[in-house]
Amino acid sequence: MAAIVSAEIVPEIVRRVVELRRDIHRHPEPGFAEHRTAALVEEELDALGIAHRRVATTGVIGVIRGAHPGKVAALRADMDCLPLDERSGEPFSSENPGFMHACGHDAHTAMLLGAARVLQAGRDRLAGTTVLLFQPAEETSGGALPMIEAGALDDPKVDAAVMLHVDVRIPTGHVSIVGGPVNAAADEFHITITGQGGHGASPHTAHDPIPAAAAAILALQNIAARETDPLKSVVVTIGTIKGGYRNNIIADKVEMTGTFRSQERTVRDGLEARARRILEGVAGAYGVHAELEVIYGYPPVVNDPALATAFAAHMKATGDVEVVSAPPTMGAEDFAYFAERVPGVMVRLGIRNEPKGVVHSAHSAEFRIDEDAMAYGVTTLVNFARAVGSGALLPAR
Repeated sequence: MAAIVSAEIVPEIVRRVVELRRDIHRHPEPGFAEHRTAALVEEELDALGIAHRRVATTGVIGVIRGAHPGKVAALRADMDCLPLDERSGEPFSSENPGFMHACGHDAHTAMLLGAARVLQAGRDRLAGTTVLLFQPAEETSGGALPMIEAGALDDPKVDAAVMLHVDVRIPTGHVSIVGGPVNAAADEFHITITGQGGHGASPHTAHDPIPAAAAAILALQNIAARETDPLKSVVVTIGTIKGGYRNNIIADKVEMTGTFRSQERTVRDGLEARARRILEGVAGAYGVHAELEVIYGYPPVVNDPALATAFAAHMKATGDVEVVSAPPTMGAEDFAYFAERVPGVMVRLGIRNEPKGVVHSAHSAEFRIDEDAMAYGVTTLVNFARAVGSGALLPAR
């Protein structure tokens, strides 16, 4: 049984949140294919008497209108899974081979449903409106923008948004709420180095792209090591490399893929030009041709400083959850699009529990969560909705 944080988060609510999380965990679904999960969400909202609508294929928007006037808070949870075979050992492990909830989205969805239950039950005391955003496809092409384009922030017009993300760095019973960048931009790149093939015994008659690729990999690291302010964050990772035919053939082409990660726009904006210059220089030195394609992905998640400061102070005052300041990560999150359009805050929810073996990072086949943490997550979401609705976290306009 998960922990009881406050008198309002009663055992029945906690049990239901755990039950929902385990159900979703058993049946993981990838981005824009969360049909069973979305239907489960809709059934739960129907049972609670909460109006909802379907958007962006498998996205669900629910609306709780308080009995008193006030502002509009959006609470967002992602629903999709990862393409992994689960090795967590949980008795409710994935029943869908090749797919696993290895990032906590099952818990995110269950906690938002738990918060919806609490807020709906106390609607007679609720100021303002709470919008529930159950989002598809965070791990793939991104479901945030399609939901926004479908009016997720406009009907009703949202004043502030929050999301929770489980974090194995932080112990259960704690949340991290900080302003500024908390996640990185994630941009994908593809490099093709083309040379002239030949016989492995006669390298002088060919233009070998393989040593050129090796030189390019090393040279690209200078972007972080020598071309970026060391007080700013950037990552250049080569994730795949493919080239060659057999041991005695000089290849004619090498293909590589990788990712750029950055947290500041000025750094991000310069990465493609720097990489292109380096690759052209390496190609010239090795007598080959280099092509670079950059596919721009999610922007960094930047928590609104004033909102984060106010919410951290509010949570400290309630005494329900211990508030800490965890450092940002270079992971990516498409909640960034919500936070670009309205004041937003991404809260990291501690799930680490070493005695229970909850120590594996997200995206690991052994990833687990401490289910005691979910009561703290529900409390955090409820507090945000009520504080925004009452106007306590936002300046008067």
